[in-house]
Amino acid sequence: QVQLVESGGGLVQAGGSLRISCAASGRTFSSSIFSNYVMGWFRQAPGKEREFVSAIMWSGGRTTYADSVKGRFSISRDNAKNTVYLQMNSLTPEDTAVYYCAARAAIVLLTTAREYEYWGQGTQVTVSS
Repeated sequence: QVQLVESGGGLVQAGGSLRISCAASGRTFSSSIFSNYVMGWFRQAPGKEREFVSAIMWSGGRTTYADSVKGRFSISRDNAKNTVYLQMNSLTPEDTAVYYCAARAAIVLLTTAREYEYWGQGTQVTVSS
């Protein structure tokens, strides 16, 4: 019912910035029901488990961040475009990973992967030292 497509990944030098996007579509997102969704960003580096990065409530815009990115990353959404963004600043090589967008109908912010129902295919972010 919900399709998520990430874009904007790439190669950036340490200290640089990158903004990745997640476009949401589907029958649910064409109605007012989508306002009850939470959107999350996760990342997975080679050999590591998928970890939470940030999440935002589609309605109201409440946000939460992992401690590792707090103060450097910023999540936002554009309701008109059904798109969620992750602005990443002061990037370090430790931020290198595949970044995934996720969605779930919920009224609270969700921070664990197993709580999300829909996932995108991911976009690669590589930070060189």
